[in-house]
Order: sequence, then C-alpha cells, then structure tokens
Amino acid sequence: MRLSDFIDANIDPILDEWVAFARKQAGSEGMDLDTLRDHASGMLRTIAKDLRTPQTSAEQVVKSQGEAPPDVSPTESAAQSHGTGRARDGFTVGEMMAEFRALRASVLRLWTESRGDLARADLQDLMRFNEAMDQAMVESVATYTGAVDQSHDLFVAILGHDLRTPLHMITLVAEHVLGAKLVDAPHLPLIARAMRSARRMGHMLDDLLDFTRSRMGTSIAITPRQINLATVVGDAVDEMRSASPHHVFDVQLTGDLRGKFDGVRLSQALINLIGNAVQHGSASAPVTVTARGEADHVVIEVRNVGPTIDPQDISGLFSPFKRLRRGVQASDAHHLGLGLFIADQIVLAHGGRLEVTSNAEQGTRFAVHLPRVVKGK
Repeated sequence: MRLSDFIDANIDPILDEWVAFARKQAGSEGMDLDTLRDHASGMLRTIAKDLRTPQTSAEQVVKSQGEAPPDVSPTESAAQSHGTGRARDGFTVGEMMAEFRALRASVLRLWTESRGDLARADLQDLMRFNEAMDQAMVESVATYTGAVDQSHDLFVAILGHDLRTPLHMITLVAEHVLGAKLVDAPHLPLIARAMRSARRMGHMLDDLLDFTRSRMGTSIAITPRQINLATVVGDAVDEMRSASPHHVFDVQLTGDLRGKFDGVRLSQALINLIGNAVQHGSASAPVTVTARGEADHVVIEVRNVGPTIDPQDISGLFSPFKRLRRGVQASDAHHLGLGLFIADQIVLAHGGRLEVTSNAEQGTRFAVHLPRVVKGK
C-alpha cells in the first residue's frame, strides 16, 4: 500500500499515538483533544494529497530547500492553525516541534511495519512525506511566531499605556515639590534627580510605544504645522542640559529654520540623538548641536567626540534594539537601544533622511535632513 493510501486508511491509529504523546507535553492540561485531532487529521490528509500530486525534479529541489509556494488559501491550513493554537496555549517552539517529530515517527513506524521490505517507490514516498512534513512545520512555526509576537506587542502596548498615568503623576509631584521648595535645600537635588529620572523613563516609554506601533503595522504619525525649529532645538538641548548637568552643550543656529514640521516628534528625535551623543561621547568634550537653514530644507547635526562607530555597524545602526560591538555601547543598561530607530522613523515620516559618519578626526556626526514642507501633509 502506497504511503498516501496508508495514511488515509489509518488516520485513527495514527491520531491515537499523536494524542497520547501530546497529553504528555507540558501545558497540555485542559487541552481540547477534538481540536488537536482535527489539526493532525487535516495535516495528514494534506500530506496524503501532496504525495499523490505529480512533482517535477525542479519542484522537488525547491521544496527541499524550504521554498515551497506559500499557502494562498483564504483560510488557515491545519498546520497554521496548529501553530496559532500552540502559541495561544503557551507551548514552546521546542514542544511544538516535538509533536511534529512524534507525528512523523508514528506514521513511519506504522507504515514500515505494515510494509516490511521497502520498494523503490516506497523510498520516493518517504522523501515526499518528509518534504511535506517539513513544509507543515514551517507553516506552524511561522504562525506560532506571528501569534507570539502579536501577543508580546499587545502586552507592551497595554503596559505602556497603563504606565503613562502614574509616571505623569510622579513627574508633576516632583516638579511641584521642586518649584514650591517644599523640602529643605539639601534635599532639593534629590527631587531634581527624581524628576530627571521620571522624564527619562517617559522618553523610554514613548520610544517603546512607538516601536510597538511600528511592529503592529502603524507607522509613526506626525502632525506638521508651521514652526521655527530654533525653538525645538533650543528646548531639546535645555532638557538634555537638565538631564546631564555635567556635560557641555554647544548650540549653533544659522539661516532660516522655519518650516512645516511636527515639533513634538522632532523634539523626541533630537533628544534621542543628543542622548546618544552624551551616552557614547567623551565627558570632557562638548556635544555640538547645529541647525542651518538651506534653500528648501533644514539640516540639524548632532556631533560628539569619543570612540568611533565600527564601520561594520553603520549599515544596521538604525535597527531596533541595536547593540554595537564596542563595550561602552552595551554597558549602559538603562537604554533600550530604540532611540536611533525611533529618531530615524520620525525623520522618515517627515520625508527626510538621517545620516551618520564616524571617524577619529571629526568624531561621530548624525545629520538630519528635513524638507521644509512634508509632501501630502
């Protein structure tokens, strides 16, 4: 009996072994066994159908390399549904892969016991079966990963939203106590430090929420209006002076800096860039922030002196959670590694570009190029 016919004729004993194994898996308490059997049954029938489908040598090579055509049906395949379900039930990828290994082993053991000696056609069936099983595993892992990522992103979005209110209250109380001088003078620096820490947490929270929105398919939204970037640059530097009182900041503004920009978003980007310069620059050298107006755009540069960026890191510098090779980059644990990613996304939303150069002669320079008017806004 060919393997495809064997699978169709022996669905129940195969599923009995599959369910028995699944019951031993961690997290299987309360498992919906009917759904589990439906998943396995659907996968096996899909595999049996695949075994009966003629396949050219070229198609076999493509499939063996994991490049089989994607499923374009409007509904999930059984393998995809299984991956989604396992993510929802809290299974690990390893546990889910163990299920596929058990299903593969059950089919092959029962089939070879019924066949005895294998013929040449049986070896072809065996190859096709393994290819189809691998394809089912790929589909399950893809949907499993997607479901887990979506769950994580939703959790971060909810947590971030809920943290905004208490963090805002902490900041307001610290500002009130500091402004009204409700504590003795020796304690005022502690209140100022608490306020700076709360603001830094707020910036980190903003970056994390923006990253989560980008992961969920929502680009960073901007609301441009006619403003003068001189004010935005000045305010961003003032905030960083407050957060880093031991650093020196050199600000240079030239030309016409007016245009249609989202000042709040650009302030967020500049604070990230200046914070990055403070974090990785030399404490004895100033952080230089320049803004110059040109014919149809404005250029803002943030420059620091210190260890240069490895050329190998430049191309992926704006990737989320980026950690550079040199030890100083990874040593500051209170940074998420999202600042440059968010800054780049904000600049792109303005129709601009963010460039970086780093060498021993001129230091590290981030240059923001912004058109005065955002197209379509």
